[in-house]
Amino acid sequence: MPDDRSSTLITLANPRSPISEAYRTLRTNLEFTSLDKPLRSMVVTSASPEEGKSTTLANLAVTLAQAGKRVIVVDCDLRRPALHQIFNARPTPGFTDMMRDDALMSKPPLQETAAPNLQLLASGTLPPNPSELLASRRMSEVIAALQQSADVVLFDAPPVIAVTDAAVLSSKVDAVLLVVSAGKTKREHAKQARMLLEKVNARLIGTVLTNVKGEMSLYQYYASEEKGG
Repeated sequence: MPDDRSSTLITLANPRSPISEAYRTLRTNLEFTSLDKPLRSMVVTSASPEEGKSTTLANLAVTLAQAGKRVIVVDCDLRRPALHQIFNARPTPGFTDMMRDDALMSKPPLQETAAPNLQLLASGTLPPNPSELLASRRMSEVIAALQQSADVVLFDAPPVIAVTDAAVLSSKVDAVLLVVSAGKTKREHAKQARMLLEKVNARLIGTVLTNVKGEMSLYQYYASEEKGG
């Protein structure tokens, strides 16, 4: 995949497209789902690699910002960070720098994006121990610090099945959105991902199905995945 992934921001490039409308529908459904408990922080992850989680997170973030919310997106995929490419930003300084530098807690190294109200906290320097970093008490402090500057904070995390990072982080936020790819994600992998998230008492708020074949080559929609549903 080329380094410049900014073209994946369809909600900015073509806001009137059916795909952009699908992202706005996702935003609306999330708002209805969280009426009783507002979503201040959410992890977006996938069952397996290459299912479109980073693209989904980025476009969802744009639609939230377009609705007037102050949004921060955080690249916590410390294995294969992609958000800085999507938003055409610098990879450092970022999240990992904030984790180890007390001075950055009060002034996070946020970068502006092309979308008003939307800021990026890039991955920062990649660490040797991502899971331990995300499981630390410092992670909860970083989440709290970021929430002081935003209405909602979205975290991009690695695939659930591949490593423990997403499950660890999911236990520290308000909700989790799982991305699966039509015709690519194996049913057993999706079930395993859900099981791993439920094991850490994560609030799995929904599933986004990408690459649905139809009138468009790519279409995304929201399907409820509430526990017990």
